[in-house]
Amino acid sequence: MSVNKNALLRYQVLDRCFRNTGRMYFWEDLLNECNDALMEFDPACGGIGRRQLFDDIRFMESDQGWAIPLERHKFGKKAYYRYDDTNFSINNQPLNDMEAEKIRSAIQIISRFSGTPQFEWVDDMIPMLESKFGLIHQKNKVIGFDENIDLKGRNFLTPLFNAIINERVLKIMYQDFKSQDPYAITLHPYYLKQHNNRWFILGLNKTLNHIYTLALDRIESVEETNEEYLPTDIDWEDYFYDIVGVTLPQGVEKQEIVLLFSPEVAPYVITKPIHPSQWHKIEQSGLTVKIKVIPNFELENVILSYAEKVVVISPLDLKEKIAERLRNASLRY
Repeated sequence: MSVNKNALLRYQVLDRCFRNTGRMYFWEDLLNECNDALMEFDPACGGIGRRQLFDDIRFMESDQGWAIPLERHKFGKKAYYRYDDTNFSINNQPLNDMEAEKIRSAIQIISRFSGTPQFEWVDDMIPMLESKFGLIHQKNKVIGFDENIDLKGRNFLTPLFNAIINERVLKIMYQDFKSQDPYAITLHPYYLKQHNNRWFILGLNKTLNHIYTLALDRIESVEETNEEYLPTDIDWEDYFYDIVGVTLPQGVEKQEIVLLFSPEVAPYVITKPIHPSQWHKIEQSGLTVKIKVIPNFELENVILSYAEKVVVISPLDLKEKIAERLRNASLRY
C-alpha cells in the first residue's frame, strides 16, 4: 500500500474515532471525519471514497499495520466501530513493518553523510535512531541515552518548530522561576536549542527589541497570533559560539577565562573541552585551561561542577563570583 501524508492523517483520524466512547461511528461517520480532516489539511485533495476507507481499516487491522483490536457493534441494521480496548492507540504501539521500513530507508540516506565535514552528528544519530525505534534485533538493550522523558514542555516542541518554519508570531504564557504568576510574551520564534537535557526557544521580543531565551519547561501555553512576522539574519552557530550553554548576556564582552584544574581531573577536561576555543597546557601544578567566551550563568555552573578540583585564575570578577557562591554553598552544610 502506498503511504503518504494523507494516509497517515487518515489513520490518525480513524484511531481517534475508534477510541471515542462518547459517540457511535458508523462507516459513513468515519468517512466524513476522514474527509473533513483531509479537506482542512489539503483542500485540493478531493477526499476519499468508501472503498479507500475500508482498505485503510483492513490495513490498520493487519500485522503490517498495527493489528488494532477493532470491534463491529450491531446497532439496528448497521454497525459502529470501536476499539475493544479503548486505551489502545496506534501512537502507543511499536513500529509496524511499514514505519520501520521507512525509517530504515531514511537512516540509509542519512548514513551516506557519515564522516563528512559538518555532519559529525550523523555518527551519534544513527545508533540513537536504530535503538529508539527498535530497529536492532537484540534481546537486551546495548545502548542508553541521557534524556529526561518526564521533562515538562516537550509537547511544545512540534508547535514551536512549526511556528519557526511557517514564520508565525506566538503569544506564549510563561512562568519563570522568579514570578508568582504566568505572564504573556509575544515572540517571533527563530531557533530551538537543547542544552543539558532541556529545550529552549529563542526569538525576538519586539517590545524589548532583543532576543529572548525561554525554557520550554516553563511554558504554560502557546498560541499563534496574526502579527506580522519579523525574520532574522542571525547566524545561530555564530551566536552560540562565544558562550557556554544558551544564555547570551546583554552588554557583556568576550573575555579570556583562565582556569587551573587539579591533575586528577585533567584527563576529563582534555577529552571533554569546556568550549571549542579551549587551549590547555599540562604543568606540574595541574592543567591550565584558557577559553575565550562571554561569561554567563552556565559557565559558572560548569566551573562549580568541578568543586575543589578547579580554581579560577582570571578574570578577577569571575573569580570573586565563584568564590562567593562556594562560600554560600558551604554555609548550607
